[in-house]
This record gives sequence, structure tokens and C-alpha cells, in this order.
Amino acid sequence: MHYRKQLAVVAVAAAVGLIATGCSGGGSSSSDPVKLTVWTGFTGGDAPGYEQIAKDFNASQKHITVTMTAEPWDTIQQKLPSAWMTGQGPDIAAPAPDPNVIAQYVKTKSVLPITLTGSGESKVNADDFAPALVKEFTYDKKLYAVPANYATLSLYYNKALFTAAGVTPPTTVAELKDAAKKLTKDGTYGLVLADNNTIQMWPVLQWLEGGDIVDSKNCSVLDSQKGQNSLKPWVDLVVNDKISPVGLTGAEADAIFSAGKAAMEINGPWAAPGYKKAGIDLGIIPVPLDSAGKPVTLGSTAPLAISSKSKHPQEAQQFLAYWTGKTAQKKFSLSTGFPSLRTDLADDPALKADPVVSVFSSQVPGSRLYLPQVPNATKVDSDAYVPLIGGLTRGTPVADGTQKASSTIDDLTGCSAK
Repeated sequence: MHYRKQLAVVAVAAAVGLIATGCSGGGSSSSDPVKLTVWTGFTGGDAPGYEQIAKDFNASQKHITVTMTAEPWDTIQQKLPSAWMTGQGPDIAAPAPDPNVIAQYVKTKSVLPITLTGSGESKVNADDFAPALVKEFTYDKKLYAVPANYATLSLYYNKALFTAAGVTPPTTVAELKDAAKKLTKDGTYGLVLADNNTIQMWPVLQWLEGGDIVDSKNCSVLDSQKGQNSLKPWVDLVVNDKISPVGLTGAEADAIFSAGKAAMEINGPWAAPGYKKAGIDLGIIPVPLDSAGKPVTLGSTAPLAISSKSKHPQEAQQFLAYWTGKTAQKKFSLSTGFPSLRTDLADDPALKADPVVSVFSSQVPGSRLYLPQVPNATKVDSDAYVPLIGGLTRGTPVADGTQKASSTIDDLTGCSAK
């Protein structure tokens, strides 16, 4: 299932009713283990992988005990800002599935910079992370979070539906569009596309056509000719060829594919267990090559950060060092299908031999983050991009929709180059 919810703006929620945990703990003797609390939104099929990291860490030593709890992302995003500001929240949290959310916590001085970096198992090996992940969490030359994971999106397909239709798995964007049309028949959709409450897949479609959302100055390029041309083919496929229902959440799109009513879906590694359990004759391949013949897909990560009011910042960093270490990350990849967030595991024989991990790992070099460090990125998504796609797939002319979205984006990002 898509465990990503629609990106929410970090706002201060009411503190009434919050349970004091983690940061407010005290009163234990020096011989007792330090108790750390962790909040995450990992409630999907990959949840056991995260839980295992905490269990293994607790078993690896005796001076720190971690208690990790998971709630839906929207609950975390509502509770955490005020909990951290008032010192009632957890020592560590994954604030949102949106990596850009860390910028808001840095502004409110709610998170600590991570200083326990360097080489060796006892430190956060930031130099061994995928470079884009380090850049994403670095502000004013300080690292404020580590990646909780790293996932790429791949193309899931129903082998039985492909065989029945005499269609071969696509390897190029042209073949992908052609397959989506041919496989849309008899109550079956060719390529089911979610556009809200989901990890974004429409940017991938744009990138396949050579388009983008913003430029290097954070100005919208949706209303440029290239931007409009990158949207129009897919809008036409949805509106005219009915390759996908309109207005789907991620969970609804997953349900359609799980029911055997969709031939293809772009999704992350967390989806594989559920599709297999549903009895789908499942195939997973890289997202087809773009219009220039190059690989491209979306890369996704969720941040893990430490509360600025934690009474145990050193121990919290030790846990993050373990979480992102080679042993934990290799085990996590093998249990969940996620590619490793560490570049030094790219050639690990066990990971390369795993049929799921290998597909998602193969796309790491061509992966791109969604709106990386774009100012007000969460609002760019919720106030401009999601409404844009929703409008276009319901018949809004591309030129009209992109002009409105671009105006909203430029206001949010502070673009003044136009």
C-alpha cells in the first residue's frame, strides 16, 4: 500500500491531551538504561522492517532502550510540532513522509543538528549516504536529519493481463503509453494513476516527457511549452482514453491493482508484499526510459530527526547511527525490498541477488527527489500541484491549469525571475 499521505503543512497543533513521553522522562538512576521514544508514520507493509531495527538495537547493547510507536502520517503531522516545541514529544521522530518538512522544524529550532558523524559503526556515516539525501537534510552547512529509508518507484504489472492482451512489458515511454491504451478494455485499466494522498507519480510522467515543475531558481516551468507538453499526453490518455479513473487516492489505486482491475501501476517497494498476498501474477520492472532514452524515476525518503528538547541527544544520535549503519540497512533491504540508502551496499551480493531489491536498487542512479529544498514545498504540492492534476484530469485545459498553478507556485517559492 502507499503509506505516503498527502503532504501537509507543518502547523502548530493544540498541545492539550498530548502524553508526555521521551523528552520529559527522568528520575531513573544512573544504572538504568536511557529510555528513548521514537514516533513514525510507518504503518504499511514495510512497518515490520522498521520495528526490527529498534528490536535489534535494543538487543545489541544494554545502556539504551528504544520504544518506537507508529501512527498515521496525518496524526504525526498534527501532534508533533507542538509536542516538540513544548518538550512533551518523542526524542526522535519521522515528522512526515515529505523530506522538505525538515526545513520548517529547523526554522522553529525544534530539531538538533547531528554532530556524531564520521566513519565507523558507532557514528552516522553521512559520507556513505546517497549524496542527494545528505543535501536534502543540510541547512546552513549542518545536517539536521538522516534518511529513515530510500525508495525508488518502479513499474508494477500484471503478467496475466499482459499475456492475455499479447502486450510485452514496456521499456520506453512510447511503449508505456501504447501499452496503457491497449490494456484498457473490458473493465480493466491500463495504468492506474493516483493524484492525491499518495506519493507523487505524475512528476515521473512529466520527467519521462522531458518536463519539470520548477527550475533552478524555484520558478514554475509548468506553464512553459515544455511543461505543458510533458503533461498533455498523459492528460489525454486519462481524459480521452480512460486509462485510469480520475481522482484516486494512493490506497484506491492500490486496491484497483490488487483486485486485478489494472494492468500497471507506478509504486514503491512497500507495495510488493500486498500485491503478492492478493494473488496478482506480479512483475516488477524499472520505469521505462524517458523520451531521450535515459532512466528516470522518483526517489523518496522520510527524515528521522532529534528533538531539540531531548534530554538524551547523544544516545539519540547513537540510535540513528545504528539505524543507518550497514548491518541494519542490509537486513532492512532484504526484508522490505527497499534499496539501501547507503552507496557502499550497492554491490552487496545478497542485495543484488534479491529479485525485488535489485529492481529498485537499479533505479537509484536515475532517481530524483520531488521538489528538493524548494521553499514551501509542502504547500507547492498541496496548493498547486495536486489541484493542477485534479483539474486537468477533469477537463481543465492544460494552458489554463498550468498558468494558474504557476502563479500559485511562484508566490509560494518567492520566485521573482519572471
